[in-house]
Amino acid sequence: MMAPVFRFAPSPNGYLHLGHAYSALLNFDLAREAGGRLLLRIEDIDATRCRPEFEAAIYEDLAWLGIAWEMPVRRQSQHFADYRAATERLAAMGLLYPSFESRTEIARMIAAEEAKGSWPRDPDGAPLYPGIARSLSPQAVAELKRADAPMALRLDMARAIAASGSLAWTEQGAGPSGETGAVVAQPDAWGDVILARKETPTSYHLSVVIDDALQGVTHVVRGQDLFWSTSVHRLLQQLLGLPQPVYRHHPLVRDGTGAKLSKSTDSTSLRELRAGGTTPADIRRMVGLPDPSAAS
Repeated sequence: MMAPVFRFAPSPNGYLHLGHAYSALLNFDLAREAGGRLLLRIEDIDATRCRPEFEAAIYEDLAWLGIAWEMPVRRQSQHFADYRAATERLAAMGLLYPSFESRTEIARMIAAEEAKGSWPRDPDGAPLYPGIARSLSPQAVAELKRADAPMALRLDMARAIAASGSLAWTEQGAGPSGETGAVVAQPDAWGDVILARKETPTSYHLSVVIDDALQGVTHVVRGQDLFWSTSVHRLLQQLLGLPQPVYRHHPLVRDGTGAKLSKSTDSTSLRELRAGGTTPADIRRMVGLPDPSAAS
């Protein structure tokens, strides 16, 4: 029987905070308790926001917390060929189409529709793509490509669901409303998600699914904010014939106002806490995890 494989997969677009510490420590603890392996993956597909100093800080912070991981570390930016091969497979199945609207143009379309009434939104609260590009003729697509217009490859969700059938996943944690056990996937709630862009041949949804499969990840342990993203991940796994991990979504660490911690809102970083005299044992107490050294 193979040892279970866990992973912690941060993006180097800012310094780690308590929320990251909780997820990293939980994965580390679970892997150790199960006699399994812990992998570290750097999700750095966003060349604009990801920076070397943030990646270096990730290694420093995790080592300070006492977390050990297997080498080598997988960096997504070094594996674009893997993701491109997946999009080519999906395209060959007739499940992808190019869209050429800019974010501003899409926002303008949605605003016009919302002026008439409500418009559907995904689980994160973002409005669904109107699907206009699905009706473009091959000639129009070729012309837009020649004009070097912004381009994204979208999953035709209706066709993808028809090809996959109904899906579910095994949840060992809990969703935002307490969902656990066998959870029915609802990928249609996300609409025609983007799987790649002209400047970046992958997206979070696609790369995380490919990486988990290639790295043999058996247990995905992550925050509840990604709970419903699992619907899209299960769909892609089914379409690409990839193994299905067990999922465990954990509660988020929140600030005094109840908002989740975020790099974008400058939540207090681990390096700031360390500079202020906080110890790794303090971090464990702050996030509600036991200190293994105290039990020995």
